[in-house]
Formats: sequence, C-alpha cells, structure tokens
Amino acid sequence: MAGHSRWANIRHKKAKSDARRGKLWSKCARAIIVAAKNGGDPATNLTLRYAIEDAKAANMPKDTIANAIKKGTGELASESFESIVYEGYGPHGVAIMLEILTDNRNRTAPEIKKLFEKYGGNLGTTGCVSYAFQQRGQVMVPKQAVGEDALMAAVLDAGAQDVLDADGSWQVLCEPADFESVRHAVEAAGISIESAEVTMVPMSTVMCTGEDARRVLALLDALEEHDDVQKVYSNFEVPEEEMARLEA
Repeated sequence: MAGHSRWANIRHKKAKSDARRGKLWSKCARAIIVAAKNGGDPATNLTLRYAIEDAKAANMPKDTIANAIKKGTGELASESFESIVYEGYGPHGVAIMLEILTDNRNRTAPEIKKLFEKYGGNLGTTGCVSYAFQQRGQVMVPKQAVGEDALMAAVLDAGAQDVLDADGSWQVLCEPADFESVRHAVEAAGISIESAEVTMVPMSTVMCTGEDARRVLALLDALEEHDDVQKVYSNFEVPEEEMARLEA
C-alpha cells in the first residue's frame, strides 16, 4: 500500500475531531493569507483558488476564509509568513518533503530538526530528496462511487495520465496544468470526490515493515501536528495487511 496515498486517508480521518479541525483551519488560513498577497481574486490567482478549496474541504466558515483573504491583501492586519521547503530522511531511508509557512524561521528550523531526530530520521539539505518526487494533479475518488473503467472514460479526454488503486479509493493523476479540467470532468460525470489537490507524488517507493513502518508513521504524524507544517510528502510503502495492524 503506497504510503503517500494511505497517509492522506489517515489525515482525513483524524481531521474529524474538533482539535484537529481547529489546527487544520489555522493552517488553511495561513495558506490563504500567503496566496492572497499576490491578489485577492481567486479567478485570477490559482494558488489562492486552491487554498480556498482546501479550506472549504475542511469546512472552514465563509467569514473566516474572507477574513484570511483580507489579511493577505492588507485590508486587515496580519503576521508575515515565509514559505519554506524542508527535506529529510525518516527511518529506513524514507524520503520526506515538508511545505512550511512560518513567521519565524529561526524557531521552526530547530523544532523540525528535533522532530526528525526524535523519531529516527534526520533533516537534510535543500535538494536531498526533492528529485525523488514529481508535482502532479491528484483527484481521489471513493471506489464505491464508480468503477475503474467508467472513471477512466470520464477523465482520459480531460488529460488524466493514470487511474491507480489506492486503498478503497481511485487515485487519478495528471499534469498540474490539467488538474482543473480533470477535476471538473469527474464532477461533470456526477462522481463523488474525496479530495483534489496539486501534490508531490513519489517516483518510486520504499517498502517499510515492522518497527520501521511504525516509526515512519509516528514521525509523519508528529510533523503533521506541527503548526508551521502545511503539507507532508513521503515515499514510504507498507503492506496493506500490516497497515491494518498498525491502525488497529
């Protein structure tokens, strides 16, 4: 079972609690604020549009989204956030990339370094693992909503490159430039969508079992919980039966 897709499903389940939801809303607000600095109209600012869609998917209230946009455009006072990408290795050589939004790089860097070390990994230098990932548009569709052939027929002409089996879901992949058209094709076909985003997909995966798998999941969970971490990408893979045991 590919860890990057399974990890997205785990995050989705955890986000249901009020505490997780509050943290998620805070992260969504940061993303909107930073994106809106380049313009407050989502029709012309694609990054802002994606940030707003992520916020809506997290059920963030409309007025909270509107206030975040105003903070980004300068209509309301706001902290100044810096965008950084951190790269490193987890247990068993698993590659990890983090998208960070922070108001204090000097605080965030040592905190992230400490988390890596606590769970048997290490924070690396810029470029140490990014070569192992490709940016892709990704639409996750529940398997019960549609069969593989029907989904393939709906998205191929829109630019989809592949439809993969991903633990109870179909993972539709495409070039970032085709993301909007692929997502709209799924919606136009009346097919339910679990999530849709432009993400980083690993070009190959590292198989993890036993204690390595447990430690990788613990590290990713800790990184995900950090207030400054927006996105977590990894290339780990865990056998489906073992993942079920770890989640039990």
